[in-house]
Amino acid sequence: MMVTVRVRALILRQGPGSGLGESLDAGERPHGGPGGGVSGEDDEMRQLTALDAQFLSVESATTATHVAGVAILDPSASPSGALTRDALIALLRERLHLAPPLRMRLADVPFGLDRPYWVDDPDVDLDAHVHETTLPAPGGERELAAYVAGVHARRLDRGRPLWEAHLIHGLEGGRCALYTKVHHCAIDGVSGSEILTALLDPSPQPRRVEAPPAPVSPQVPGTLAMLAGAITRSIVQPVETLCSLARAAADLDAIPVVAALPDARRLAQAARVIAGDARPLPATPPLVAPRTPFNGPISAEREVALGSVPLAEIRRVARAFGMGPNDVVMTLCASALRRWLLAHDALPARPLVAAVPVTLRSRRPAGDPSRDAAWVGNRISAMITPLATDVASPAERLAAVRSALAAAKRRFAVSHRTWLDDVCAMVPNAFAALATPVVFRLAGVAGAGVNLIVSNVPGPRLPLYLCGARMIAYHPLSVVTDATGGISITCASYDGRLDFGVVACPARLPDVWSMIGHLREAMDELLALLDDSPEDSAEDPAEDPAEDPAEDPAEDSAVRPGNEQGEMVPA
Repeated sequence: MMVTVRVRALILRQGPGSGLGESLDAGERPHGGPGGGVSGEDDEMRQLTALDAQFLSVESATTATHVAGVAILDPSASPSGALTRDALIALLRERLHLAPPLRMRLADVPFGLDRPYWVDDPDVDLDAHVHETTLPAPGGERELAAYVAGVHARRLDRGRPLWEAHLIHGLEGGRCALYTKVHHCAIDGVSGSEILTALLDPSPQPRRVEAPPAPVSPQVPGTLAMLAGAITRSIVQPVETLCSLARAAADLDAIPVVAALPDARRLAQAARVIAGDARPLPATPPLVAPRTPFNGPISAEREVALGSVPLAEIRRVARAFGMGPNDVVMTLCASALRRWLLAHDALPARPLVAAVPVTLRSRRPAGDPSRDAAWVGNRISAMITPLATDVASPAERLAAVRSALAAAKRRFAVSHRTWLDDVCAMVPNAFAALATPVVFRLAGVAGAGVNLIVSNVPGPRLPLYLCGARMIAYHPLSVVTDATGGISITCASYDGRLDFGVVACPARLPDVWSMIGHLREAMDELLALLDDSPEDSAEDPAEDPAEDPAEDPAEDSAVRPGNEQGEMVPA
């Protein structure tokens, strides 16, 4: 997921961010999206959109749909020289009003007849959400990743606000880690970055925040009101389905699986002409995902691997070849996947196809953030692009990835950008909740629409602090499902590093740590293409405050939203 998303967060502009995709201002719709809605004027009681509810429906005995991150922390700079659970809880208690997704819980409609509602929970039991553990010796990356994998595999308790935090002690060198996970129905990449903004500080001295507003009684929807809403929705569902189908038809050639159908492009163009949009569709490469060992039904187990590469190396390659850092990062992922497939004698003749989630949210909604429940939920789409894993030459692979990304961005710029919402809105909630896990399972058996999800999260350049402890790395973690592959690769830039988090189902990819080695080998492969010229040894552009490390000069201006912070969103 290597397209740039923009986040207006002061702290994140000072340091790393998190996400995959591009923030697009044009053509945005209200947050409810197709089938979305708010039950009245009160922001404290709103219904999940069809896409939000889909993230709930996807969950099964083998699938969890939360997004997460592992922050590696050095507490030596904190006043006490340590980061304690009590200090973390105190920080959360002080700033919880700044992070709406952490204080909202679900209110289910009886019998699952309609999508749930969000309800503000003024009395979040932080003791139930914040956990603490100590790693076994030697406390290295492997021990940390093993603990994180076990927690990442577990689904969240839907009876409480949908998040957890795990403070992990015992890392080598006196360090500690904080693993946090939030359900994807509650956040996308931009709102997830807002949570980081609320908790992190630009210096070891915690900043002062405004006191929370006076608590108000949560507006809990009554049973009769929810049933009446369900009946109303059932009446308008056929019309909603037809409208969503008409919108989705205009993007048939860019939707996984259906893009492979004969004449999908002609049908999409015809649907656009009927809707009054006669613009020709930009050409896109074939989006037929080949079968690989990591595509198929997944198990409930997860494995996690963590690694990093210097951002200076990525910028050096990007500068030498006249492209953006995103092109280089996506090439690293393509090369690492190619190496893994070659090592397992499973390299397909066609290129792998990746889903690149793209946030449609460009700025915080207006109003007091402490009361703004509209910031909860998703405003995302997805861009589908081939990865050039079939190209043997590293230089040609780099060029092919850049070309494919540019074509995908040109196509995305003229799309409705809402096909995810539209597809989800076609199906009534009661049916979706039962059918979605089965459909995803069958997709894993029959053949993948995409091979994996890839996310790149450009973020802050300067160090950030949590309770006085310096964050020295941040590894984002995403989702694996039957339909989207048994591996996901997510990375975030921070303070001169690009930190990777790889999540895999061991039944599909048992040696997840080999991917970290392949990423390092891929970086060395690109560096070997460069000449040792004085230009290559010039000052790192990261030292130039005028240059945005997430800026991609190859981006199409139609999909670049100005000068906001870049981010890519895990889906």
